[in-house]
This record gives sequence, structure tokens and C-alpha cells, in this order.
Amino acid sequence: MAEGAGMKWERAGLVGAAIGVVAAGAAAGVAIERATVGRGTRRRAQLALDAAGPYGSLRGAPGSAVAEDGTELYYETDEADEAEPASEPASEQAGPSREAGSVRPARRGWLRGRRADTGAGAGAGAGPDQDAQDPPEPLTVVFSHGYCLNQDSWHFQRALLRGAVRAVYWDQRSHGRSERGRDQLAGEPATIDQLGRDLKAVLDAAAPRGPVVLVGHSMGGMTVMAFADQYPEYVRERVAGVALVSTSSGKLAADTLGLPAAGARAFRAIAPGLLRVMGRQAELVERGRRATAELFAGVIKRYSFGSDDVDPAVARFAERLIEATPIDVVAEFYPAFTAHEKVGALAVLDGRPALVLAGGKDLLMPSAHSAEIAARLPDAELLVVPGAGHLVLFERPEVVGPALAALVAKAADGVRAPVPRRLRELTAAADA
Repeated sequence: MAEGAGMKWERAGLVGAAIGVVAAGAAAGVAIERATVGRGTRRRAQLALDAAGPYGSLRGAPGSAVAEDGTELYYETDEADEAEPASEPASEQAGPSREAGSVRPARRGWLRGRRADTGAGAGAGAGPDQDAQDPPEPLTVVFSHGYCLNQDSWHFQRALLRGAVRAVYWDQRSHGRSERGRDQLAGEPATIDQLGRDLKAVLDAAAPRGPVVLVGHSMGGMTVMAFADQYPEYVRERVAGVALVSTSSGKLAADTLGLPAAGARAFRAIAPGLLRVMGRQAELVERGRRATAELFAGVIKRYSFGSDDVDPAVARFAERLIEATPIDVVAEFYPAFTAHEKVGALAVLDGRPALVLAGGKDLLMPSAHSAEIAARLPDAELLVVPGAGHLVLFERPEVVGPALAALVAKAADGVRAPVPRRLRELTAAADA
């Protein structure tokens, strides 16, 4: 009897591992060699890795916003050090060089002829005729994380940018420290459009004034696009820049997830129904996921990273974040991705500094998606990081962090917002 129950958990765990990693950026049907160490040895190794790499431990001032359905959305704010006076617009300065697989540099002069219609003088508080007695508002960078992750997924970028800019990190509904989506508990489907409205609630609570830069990874990038689609006036008046990392504007159903075409089609056909069933048996599936942890870790590594030599502590960090997402949350969100089509929203984001960044070996959202986004944002810089996978922000933080710092500095210059000295130092170091 016990043996039969164990086999049942094992089967559920294999399915749960595969589906759970699809949601976080992985897929099923991959041949993964099982680890040869015992379960107890592996657990001791996990604890050692968690202690060696205390990733996700950075904290800021806590706050909460309330979504339209009453869901409480948790966020944290890191304040900037004292800022230097506002400088000349980025269009009048030499821009940063960019290597590591850069495909196309950003166009210069995005502000020329745009001050009157971007709302910089009112919403962003940085117009050229602004009264000297009314200094410009500081810029705030708002980070939106990906599916089955939480705000801690920005750990490396957060460590680099602390003190360099005012930053807000938030947990999307049902993820991290945010409340489980009340609409979803009532049986309503999760949608990317709803996440865009959640972002608006966070912006209203955490950054009610001043220019903002919106940064999104994977599902977080889709959240930014949904927000732009629903609030074009806000974008026109307040958004000074945007970064879209390892994300897509649509057509995700056509991706193969690194599988043979027939296997990918079969997986996409059965996944929604299978997820619904698993979501109704969450306790069983969670026990199965724990029972097959070594397989789960292998799939995560395969689909999260592009290289084989990722620091084991970093790989464990990704595993820990993904493991923390309940399978019923995975089930609620998965169908939203095939419905995501926001190519039209990119036009709303055009005309301001933008960074579009992707891993060259991303199996989940191949860099072709980023190239398509960048093609519709003529002012964007497209940066493809060779050899990196979907979690490029974990795998190559030495590339992602400076690229974001350069974008933020350019956005601040563009709206003449004050810039902390540390941000200037970061961008100078990147140029050198």
C-alpha cells in the first residue's frame, strides 16, 4: 500500500515538475539524467548552497497596493542616495557603448520635438520651462518579475542599483508575498491584462509622482505591455523609459520549447487540461514534486540557463524560487500566455529610451521575440547575450545590470530628473 502511494506521488511529481517548470520557463518531455546522489545528500547540499549564496535576502521599505478585485499586492522600495542636479538631455550627450552581443544601437535624439507631447512638464515634472523653484521629481524604476518567480529574482540587479536610483520591486498577484488573487480564488481566470492593471495599482501607491522607468522580465515584460495598452495616457505623461527582458509580445503558441515540433504541439494540446486537473489535486502534486526534486532541478537548469557552468548556488536560487510557487497558481496562470497578444501596445511605448534584452540560447522565449519587439521600437537598443538562457538576469548579471543602469541614466537625463552620483559612477564604469 505504501509502495503504491509512493509510486503515485512519483508519477504526480514528474508531471508536476515538468508543468511547474514550463510555467517558470521550462517544458516537459525532455530526457534528464537523474542525479546519482541520495536524497539526503542532495538536501544537505541544498542547505549548504542556500547558506553560501544568500540570494534573495535584500529587503526594502515594505508597502502594499490594492488591486481592483481587492487583492493586496506587496512591494518594497529602495530609496536613492542624494542626487546630483539634473543634467542635459541624453540626446545631447554621447551614449554608452554596448558589447556582449549587441545587435542594434538605440537611435539618438528621442527628446527632440517630444517635450510638449510626452507630458514631461506636468506628469513627469521635468519640462524645459519648469520653474527653478519647483525642482524635478526623482525618477523611480519599477521592476516586474516573471512567472513562478518573485521580486527576489532581481537580486543581482537590486544589489548593483542600491542607492543609485529609487526602485520599487513588487510581487505579482499569487506570487511571493502578495496575496493570492481573489478573482482566481473565486474561479475567474488569470489574465495578462489583469496584471497590467495590478501594475497601475502599484504605480499609484509606490510612485504617485515623477517619471518612471518600467522594467519587466518574461511575464513581467508582458505585464508592462498590457499596462501600456490600457493606460496610454499614463505612458505618455509619466514613462521615461522601458526595459523588456526575455519576453514576448505574442505568438507564444508557435514556439517549440526546444522540443521536436510534434512533441511541442502535443504538449500544448494536453497542458491546459492537465494543469486544471493538477490544480485540483495540489497537495498530491506538491508531494510528488518534493519526491522528484532531483529531476525537477535538472529540468530547471536545462530550461533556465544557456550554459553548463552556472554557479551551483545561483542554480539553487532559481530552483528555490520556482519551488515556492504552488502548482495551483501555476495552473491558474498558464493559459494566459497563449492568449497574450500585445504587438499593438508597443506603439504606445515608442519614442522613449528602451532596452530589449534576451539570452541567445533562451529555449522558452527565443531571442527572435525580442528582435521583433525591438523592430517595433526604433528607439530601443537590442542586446542579445550570447550563450545565456531565459534567466539571463541570474546567469549574466554583469551584462544585465550595467545595461539597465545605462538605460536609467539616459531616461533620467531625457526628462532632466536628478541623478544620484552612484548611477553616474555605474554608467561611467560600464563605458570604461
